[in-house]
Amino acid sequence: MNTLVLVVIAAILGAAASYFFIGQQNGSSSIDELQNSQEQKPLYWVAPMDANFRRDQPGKSPMGMDLVPVYQEDNSEFDDAGVVSISPGVVQNLGVRTAKVTLGKLKPEINTIGVVRYDEERLIHVHPRIAGWLEKLYVKATGEHVEQGAPLYELYSPELVNAQEEYLLAVSSNEKRLVDAAKSRLEALHIPSSTIEQLHKTKQVKQYVLFTAPQSGVIENLNIREGFYVQPDTTLLSIGDLSQVWVEAQVLERDAPFVSVDDKVTMQLDYLPSRLWSGKVDYIYPSLDPQQRTLRVRLRFNNQELVLKPNMYATVTIHQSPRMSQLLLPKAALIRTGHQQRVVVALEQGKYKSVEVETAAFDDDYIVVTSGVELNDEVVISAQFLLDSESSIASDFRRFGQDNSNTMEDESTEVSRARVKGVVQALETTSRVVTIAREAIEKWQRPAATMEFMLADDIDLTMLSKGSEIDFTFEISDGEFTVTTLHAHSMPTHQH
Repeated sequence: MNTLVLVVIAAILGAAASYFFIGQQNGSSSIDELQNSQEQKPLYWVAPMDANFRRDQPGKSPMGMDLVPVYQEDNSEFDDAGVVSISPGVVQNLGVRTAKVTLGKLKPEINTIGVVRYDEERLIHVHPRIAGWLEKLYVKATGEHVEQGAPLYELYSPELVNAQEEYLLAVSSNEKRLVDAAKSRLEALHIPSSTIEQLHKTKQVKQYVLFTAPQSGVIENLNIREGFYVQPDTTLLSIGDLSQVWVEAQVLERDAPFVSVDDKVTMQLDYLPSRLWSGKVDYIYPSLDPQQRTLRVRLRFNNQELVLKPNMYATVTIHQSPRMSQLLLPKAALIRTGHQQRVVVALEQGKYKSVEVETAAFDDDYIVVTSGVELNDEVVISAQFLLDSESSIASDFRRFGQDNSNTMEDESTEVSRARVKGVVQALETTSRVVTIAREAIEKWQRPAATMEFMLADDIDLTMLSKGSEIDFTFEISDGEFTVTTLHAHSMPTHQH
């Protein structure tokens, strides 16, 4: 038993000796790390969802979330307007993720829907050339297929009878000029050449003249029945050739610049999902739909098997022509404020800054960026709104390292100072802290908010009370919002 106790005591003394000698070797570095951790103290704590909610100690936001510490900028390398520093632990807790600005091409395909239509260049409308009565109708319903030269209807017209008689008189006179004129009149009335030849042979006038189909196709717009009285302005029927069809597709406004005539197109239909049709862009209409904000595009497809039917819905893919590579920004990184487009650029050592960018076309995943960032810049694609709400307060929205030599010195001062109107909500005279519901600050694109301000020493507290309407100027210095000048429109009332 005594031996066991001695062994334990010896082990403890050995461990203590080892710790002492190792501590002597690393003592200076441990002290330095401790000093650094003590020096790195937060300036203040801010709500994750509202950068205007600030406190001088840890706590909860109005939404019940832990406040996020904001640290003093301690690296002169990043001494730039609007640069914020976030500790690695907070970065992990917020779920900050970044992606690089790359060089590439937008998705070369545009997916949309379309509707099968008749090829209007192959759609014929049939009108009579003369007034008369329909004696017999050979087509009975819309959708019937007819071949070129097939009978359509028989028409009785006194003028047609007279035209035939004039032709026979001309033939009997043996005057070639009269014969040609009379024959031309019959042809102008669309009397088939076979009927004219038969009239020339038999020398018998027909009371009812047969009219035939001018082309093969299907019957559409059948607006007549037997016995109808028709005139030249009457549309009897239409014949559509379906051997080639149009497909009218709707392209989103953002995709309009990428569509060109003769671009290749592929198409699928729900009732034949395994089959793929190939066609091309035939025409791009000159205007957008004012309600849907889409551009109408006409596509052309062969349909020799007559499988495609008018008014069918189709899924269309337009294959864009090859284009040059461009700077691409992840779509998730872009912040739109209504007045400005910007991204949060990730610098080194946990530093972030809001930067203004200019963009062009985009697809589902990327946006073409024309200025503001460069190739391989790291941009924040998750939790960027929180970082932007902090950085945008004092940021000049320039890319870090961009030449600011043309920026006047007093402009940088203006970035951290603003004049605005507001209404006093609460006043703490002991700490000289006032809560103000201020208006929006247009130059910073900051919305209206209620927040706390420190009052400068030279401001008379008796000028203020709850409900006072004020004009005031405040400055941002070391994370503190300090009211420097103030003018009250409504003075507090004092009772004696």
